[in-house]
Amino acid sequence: MAYRQTITSMEPMLPPETERRLEDLAFDLATKASSLASQVPRQVRQGVGDLVRSMNCYYSNLIEGHDTHPRDIDRALTHADYSPDSEKRALQHEAIAHIEVQRLIDYQHDLQDEATGTEYLLWLHREFCQRMPEELLWVANPETGERQRVVPGQLRQGWVQVGRHIPPAAEALPLFLKRFAEVYTSRRLSRVRQVVALGAAHHRLLWIHPFYDGNGRVARLMSHATLIRCGVGSSLWSVARGLARNVQQYKGLLMAADAPRRGDLDGRGALSMQALVEFCDFFLTICIDQVEYMAALLRPDELLRRMELHIKEEVAGGRLPKGTFPLLREALLAGEVPRGRAAEITSYGERMARSVVAELIRKGYLQSESSRKPLILAFPIDAVERWFPRLYPAGKG
Repeated sequence: MAYRQTITSMEPMLPPETERRLEDLAFDLATKASSLASQVPRQVRQGVGDLVRSMNCYYSNLIEGHDTHPRDIDRALTHADYSPDSEKRALQHEAIAHIEVQRLIDYQHDLQDEATGTEYLLWLHREFCQRMPEELLWVANPETGERQRVVPGQLRQGWVQVGRHIPPAAEALPLFLKRFAEVYTSRRLSRVRQVVALGAAHHRLLWIHPFYDGNGRVARLMSHATLIRCGVGSSLWSVARGLARNVQQYKGLLMAADAPRRGDLDGRGALSMQALVEFCDFFLTICIDQVEYMAALLRPDELLRRMELHIKEEVAGGRLPKGTFPLLREALLAGEVPRGRAAEITSYGERMARSVVAELIRKGYLQSESSRKPLILAFPIDAVERWFPRLYPAGKG
C-alpha cells in the first residue's frame, strides 16, 4: 500500500489572494454576522444559544447518518430522560456530547490555543469522545472488518481509507498536523484571510483524517471555534444546518477537493486549486445563508407575531395561562424582566402574577438563575416549530 508521506501532497492549502469573490464573501459574512449579533439583546442570546447548539448537534449528527429526533435530544438535555431503546439512547448521549463541547467553545471555556493547533484538535476529540457511550467508540475497517476502538484524544494508529482517498500514514500524522497548524494560524493570516481560509482548513483536516472516527464533528467544531476567534461566529448561528441541508453537494465538493491537480492551469500543488476554491466558495456561501436565515427568524417584529399567534392558541386551549404573551414580549424586547414587574406587565395581582411566572418557568418559556434573579426568555421545544419555522425538517420540530 502506497502512503502519502510528504506534506507537499496536501498543497495547495490556501486559495490564492487573487480570488476576489472569496474576499467579498468573507466581508459579506462578517458584516451580516455583526448585524445579527446586534439585533438580539445580550440576555436573549443565552436562550437562542441553547436552541442553536441543540439544532447544531442534530444537523451535525445527521451529516454522519445519525438521525436523532429533536424531542429525544431535548428530553435528554432538559430532563436526563433517556430512551429504553439502546440505539436511541446511544444517539441521545452522542447529541449531548456535541452540545456540551460546543457550549465550552461558545462560553470560551475551551483551550486558549489556536483552533487549528494540534493540541486543540486533540482536545476537541477527547472532550467529544469521552462523553460518548462505549458502543459508539468502535469502528470497523471496511477492508478487513476488523474492529478498532476509538481512544478519545488519540491520533489513529493505523491505516484508513475514505472512499477513494487514502489519508497519510499514522506515523506521518504529527508532521501533517504541524504543517496544518503553521498554515492556518491566526498569527500568519489577516482576519479576512482567516475567514477566506475556513473552507480550506475544513477540507484539509478531513483530508488528513487524524482520528479513526469523529473527524467530521471535530472539523465542524473547529470551524465554529475559528469563526468565534476571528470575531465572525457566535452562538446565534451554525453552519451545520446549511451543510446538512446541502449534504450531497457538501460531500461531493469535499471529494472533488481530494483530487489531484487537473493540469497546468490548476495551481502548482499536488491537489486541485480549482476544487479547493470551489469548496471555499460553497462553505462561505452556506455560512452567509445561515446567518441570513437566523437574522430573519430573529427579527423582533416577525418573531413577536409568530409568538403571539402561537401563545393565543395555547392560552385558548388552556395550555398556557393568560398574561403569558405580555411577559414573553417584554422578555424578548428588554432582554430581561425584573420579577417585581410581573404583576404590572400581566395586570394581575402579585400572587396570580407569581403563579403565571412559575408556570412559564416550569414549561420552559422563561428561565432564571434563582428565585430573585430577573426572568429571561427561553425557547422550549414545544414552541420551536411555531416560533422558528424550518429550523428542523418538516415533522421534526
